[in-house]
Amino acid sequence: MNVAIVGGSGYTGGELLRILLGHPQVEVRQVTSEAMAGKPVWRAHPNLRKATSLAFVARSALQPADVTFLATPHGGSVPLVPSLLRDGGTVIDLSADYRLKDPTRYREYYGFDHPHPELLQESVLGLPELHREAIRGARLVAVPGCIATAAILALAPLARAGVIDARRVVVDAKSGSSASGQDPGRAGLHAERSGVMRAYAPAGHRHTAEIEQETGARVALSCHAVEAVRGVLATVHAFATRPIDEKELWRTYRAAYGSEPFVRLVHETDGIHREPEPKILAGTNYCDLGFAADAHAERIVSLAAIDNLGKGAAGNAVQCLNVRAGFPESAGLGFLGLHPA
Repeated sequence: MNVAIVGGSGYTGGELLRILLGHPQVEVRQVTSEAMAGKPVWRAHPNLRKATSLAFVARSALQPADVTFLATPHGGSVPLVPSLLRDGGTVIDLSADYRLKDPTRYREYYGFDHPHPELLQESVLGLPELHREAIRGARLVAVPGCIATAAILALAPLARAGVIDARRVVVDAKSGSSASGQDPGRAGLHAERSGVMRAYAPAGHRHTAEIEQETGARVALSCHAVEAVRGVLATVHAFATRPIDEKELWRTYRAAYGSEPFVRLVHETDGIHREPEPKILAGTNYCDLGFAADAHAERIVSLAAIDNLGKGAAGNAVQCLNVRAGFPESAGLGFLGLHPA
């Protein structure tokens, strides 16, 4: 299968390229970058030296592919998707442009009126754990955001089991600096970022809309930047509608994810990795999930750790490709992470 990557010079594009170059059933034909057209891809991604002879091309030189990945900034995919679909290929979009079913939420969270509401209805959210069968037949797959991915995977089993008050859910998310992309502005400077535990979105974060869409819950989301390059840790605070213990939580999460290849339940009684830890997931497509029952506060705490560039973006996109194409779901995604790292 031949694939192309649009917007390949950023962190997400580089991670896509790294994974796809090792995929046994994929050939990367083109990678676009307006700023770096004509230059070898390793100029942007030095870890890929000697791994490929590909050079970036301008978007105007893009040729139809079996699958086109869009790693564009938010708003950049909106005008590209219709023509790519007319060419007959599958589109896997890693921007936010086709994630939301309700077009009015684009005005609320992204500040524009979506020009293709009909494609919003056709698009399938690229989270195989929730939408595997729909992805198999989709022309347009919209990969969810990194914080949304972690929060949805943590919250969805509780919401579906009906054991929480869906009107009162709090999500506290912490993310590494690569989630801001290559041009985060002054906030991303080392002098400003080093040592921080910064609340950058106490309320109103855009991923709220995705979490609510996929779980049916009313979500209060707060987001923090921490001193790490990769990783997201989402802590979900949900309030139980009846007494619930950890044995029932084990059953609930095992029923939801026991057969999932990239979700692991992590809730141990001893050791230093008793609960999910993003650090050990760098470069992987895993989501580690943990939980606790807090009888004192009638609360369930659910934790999800991912690599924001892996399961939160490029890894999840390749998993969607595998589902869509009928490849083994773990193809190209076998990296297990490093410890210590």
